[in-house]
Amino acid sequence: MIDHTIRGKKVFEDEIAAVKAIGDRLDESFNAAVEAMRPSIESGHKIIVVGVGKSELIGSKIAATLTSTGAPSVVLNTMNAMHGDLGIVQDGDCCISMSYSGETSELLTLMPFLKRFDMPIISMTGKSSSTLAELSDVVLETACEREADPLNLAPTSSSTAMLVMGDALAVALLEARNFTREDFGRSHPGGSLGKSLLLRISDIMRKEFATLPETSTVMNCIIAMTSARAGACVLTHADGTMAGVFTHGDFARAYQNDPTCGNAPVSGLMTKSPVFVEADKL
Repeated sequence: MIDHTIRGKKVFEDEIAAVKAIGDRLDESFNAAVEAMRPSIESGHKIIVVGVGKSELIGSKIAATLTSTGAPSVVLNTMNAMHGDLGIVQDGDCCISMSYSGETSELLTLMPFLKRFDMPIISMTGKSSSTLAELSDVVLETACEREADPLNLAPTSSSTAMLVMGDALAVALLEARNFTREDFGRSHPGGSLGKSLLLRISDIMRKEFATLPETSTVMNCIIAMTSARAGACVLTHADGTMAGVFTHGDFARAYQNDPTCGNAPVSGLMTKSPVFVEADKL
């Protein structure tokens, strides 16, 4: 039986090596790219990400990472852009154009129209002398010695390199903008971090509940709980302080002992925990 882990490990090694090599080559162009993006976001504009094929797929993840870290980004499909979607682009935006060869025809067809806008264009390409690079204001070179597949054809190392470059841009940009955990939480209210940072007791607490005097009957409490859509009823002393709480569970247990308990006073059935005992003293 063939041990496929050998090839799998080789792919990991090749892609790690490719990414490390590109990281070692980062220069002032990376600084220029971050500083080109920064004013667009700080002025309330966005980042346009454009690519074709695998580059577009990688671009979608980059746009998602940028957006989730406070830099609103959209992916512009090259075909749809030529038929109306250029309307999402505005002066003041920033564009990231992605093509490993730098000669992708669909992207090059779109470039002149993107350059009509007053916005910087950053390219990610493996060919610093490509047409795409010549049409860009900032060039981020992502050349890999070879792809990770044995045919040296499928976008593997090169697409991973673009993905990591996008992550590097997003992280450098959020740091430059002093983006905080609280800022991150604002755009992730559904995640555990967002909940821990943003969720307040007032967001989930019940503001309306059933409250009755402790002299009320069981039936009075059941009607009040049903009306308030609550599973409990707070009972109070004559002076308004808390006497205890009567729950559906209390009713169920009382009903098992006496099916005719509806007219009985609730004071003998309500839950009176230490919390409520202490409340009596307030």
